[in-house]
Amino acid sequence: MNKKLTITSIKKAKGVKPLVMITAYDALFAKLLQESADMILVGDSLNMSFGGKNDTLSITLDQMIYHTNAVCNGAPNSFVVCDMPFGTYTNKEDALRNAVRVFQETPADCVKIEGGEDKAEIVQHLTSNGIAVCGHIGLLPQAYRSEGGYKVKGKNEAETVQLIKDARSIESAGAFCMVVEGVKADIAAEITKSVEIPVIGIGAGADVDGQVLVFSDMLGFYEAFTPKFVKKYLDGAKLVKEAAQSYADEVVGKEFPKEEHTY
Repeated sequence: MNKKLTITSIKKAKGVKPLVMITAYDALFAKLLQESADMILVGDSLNMSFGGKNDTLSITLDQMIYHTNAVCNGAPNSFVVCDMPFGTYTNKEDALRNAVRVFQETPADCVKIEGGEDKAEIVQHLTSNGIAVCGHIGLLPQAYRSEGGYKVKGKNEAETVQLIKDARSIESAGAFCMVVEGVKADIAAEITKSVEIPVIGIGAGADVDGQVLVFSDMLGFYEAFTPKFVKKYLDGAKLVKEAAQSYADEVVGKEFPKEEHTY
């Protein structure tokens, strides 16, 4: 089993070893993924792929705590990141109170919050009170309604300048790493060079310090939509359906259970 990473070892990986982050929402998949992933993200994306919702916005802190505990139970040797849900960090006081709940009620190693320069004050408040923070800039799923959809960032000079400001602000505020999502590859490379902490990309090209994918996208379980940046490493939905149908056929045909499956 791999040695569990720490914030120090994650920061030291920049420019040395690409970091592997994968989402998980339960103990079963966390256990299966832990040997391959440096970090496991309990993403609010579970609201969609696990909960069947159209976006991430309605998931609650109680739900995130429940799933984070499940992941930590399944992968006790993994560095686990817990997404802070929409609406739980709109100001410093709420952010700290809710992040403290995550740290008190789960073994999570850090929390992740979306936002750049505008959230730096909150990141600083959390880190100065013992809460480890992973930042998240670029395309922000929790802001998709206010932005009119999921829009790739870094398409013009103004966006590029702001993204670099966002990254530096989050770093200065004490974040030990950050996710950069949905950003033009050349701009993501600039962001990565502009900070000394690791940049984990998703839909941000190869010239970053690591990658993260949603496990249900990567394994081909989520059929509703496949983003351009996702590579399917398994046709999971097809395999599960075929297995379930084989079981159903054998039940109907009285082929299961056989003697070896009977007490």
